[in-house]
Amino acid sequence: MTIYIDPPSWPGHGRMWSHLISDVSYDELHAFAARLDVPRRAFDRDHYDLSSHRYADAVRAGAVAVGSREVVRLLHASGLRRRKQWAATGGAGGREAGRPRAQGRSA
Repeated sequence: MTIYIDPPSWPGHGRMWSHLISDVSYDELHAFAARLDVPRRAFDRDHYDLSSHRYADAVRAGAVAVGSREVVRLLHASGLRRRKQWAATGGAGGREAGRPRAQGRSA
């Protein structure tokens, strides 16, 4: 039972972000995130997005720092990897899964 975090190297919303994952269960991951007061809205399919200023907090709390490729490998090996819906179904032409195309436009 281990929680892992990759370096804050993913840009978004004017910040850099890390991914926080479990190699055992989502319950373990949610419990760890709750101890850090990370809001549940930061959970994205199979990981928490954690801003760079919280990286050291996560490591101090016991998260193991690994590279980004290792995070993906660990998720796949654990069986906890959840791909984006559009990718899993062969693509949605860049649209969000389940979101219909605008009428009168072709993709």
